[in-house]
Amino acid sequence: MQSPNIKNTIVLVEKNRPSIDVVAAVIVKEGKIFCAKRENSRYSYIYGKYEFPGGKVEEGETHEQALKREISEELNINIEILKYLTTVHHHYPDFSIILHAFICEIGHGNIVLNEHKEYKWLLPEQLQSVEWAAADKEIILRLISKKYDTK
Repeated sequence: MQSPNIKNTIVLVEKNRPSIDVVAAVIVKEGKIFCAKRENSRYSYIYGKYEFPGGKVEEGETHEQALKREISEELNINIEILKYLTTVHHHYPDFSIILHAFICEIGHGNIVLNEHKEYKWLLPEQLQSVEWAAADKEIILRLISKKYDTK
């Protein structure tokens, strides 16, 4: 389940472009995948787009610890991390991210949206029916092609 270990939360990948170490939960339930729509962002290229919930890895945290903390903060639920899925390196105009995605399921709690404006449960073949943040698109392709297993 361990993802590649990246020591620093922020590293410089390109001159003057910070790279942020982030995690994302691909939450599965009865064959469907949880998709969350961002409510706000100072960056127009991710505002109002769907994403897999998660966030920044804080110093001293493992990817798994960061993911559990972020999902608790964003959705008021506890998750069980089933397995590491993939790592995506993506360059946005103002910053870059190293996104570590994990297959998860809800441990307990009821979803409350603290940082998103809506959510959907979609089958893998329905994932392209909504507009995604660019960094999440590689994960979508992997899920659609069924190159993952929730076991």
